[in-house]
Amino acid sequence: MPVNEPQNGDMRRILLAEDDADMRRFLVKALQNAGYDVVDFGNGAQAYERLKEEPFTLLLTDIVMPEMDGIELARRAAELDPELKIMFITGFAAVALKPDSDAPKDAKILSKPFHLRDLVDEVERLLAA
Repeated sequence: MPVNEPQNGDMRRILLAEDDADMRRFLVKALQNAGYDVVDFGNGAQAYERLKEEPFTLLLTDIVMPEMDGIELARRAAELDPELKIMFITGFAAVALKPDSDAPKDAKILSKPFHLRDLVDEVERLLAA
């Protein structure tokens, strides 16, 4: 069965948008090792197109990306699926998520640099909420 298809109704599906290829590769590996089904893209526009096609449990997105930034992606994703959980990963958290930004209010933020174990722990907490 292809990796990007849910197995037995599994809702541990993560859509990852991260423009740094090395970072994206590390994140995918860590999340897959933790038992998640991960579909990844290098920009927000491609990720948004995939979100329109199928459901995911979590959107994990960098904030600063070309074409469509993570905040715009998250805003549009929340319009498509209000139940979608959203987590931002960024090196610019203090600047990027100002109170007047359009980011979904219940989105979580994980600031770079972080350990992959921290990422997995945060994802587990968010999905358990």
